[in-house]
Amino acid sequence: MSTDPEVLSAEEENAEDEKKLGALRVIGWLSLGMAVAAISIFVGHEMRSRYKFKRRTPYDFYDHVGESEFGVGI
Repeated sequence: MSTDPEVLSAEEENAEDEKKLGALRVIGWLSLGMAVAAISIFVGHEMRSRYKFKRRTPYDFYDHVGESEFGVGI
C-alpha cells in the first residue's frame, strides 16, 4: 500500500459529483413533498373546521348540558 494520495481522473471525479448531486436531488424532492403534504393537511383541517362551525344549529350551543329539558337548564 502506498501512502501517496489517490489521484482521480476527471471522469471519476464527475461520476462522484453526479452521485452526490443525485442524492441531494432526492433529499430535496422528499423535503419538498413532505412540506406540501404538511401544508395540505393543515389547510384541509382549517377548511373543515370552518365548514363545521358555519353549519351549527342553535341546538348545538346547548348540546353539552345533558339531561335538562331543551338543554337550557330548566
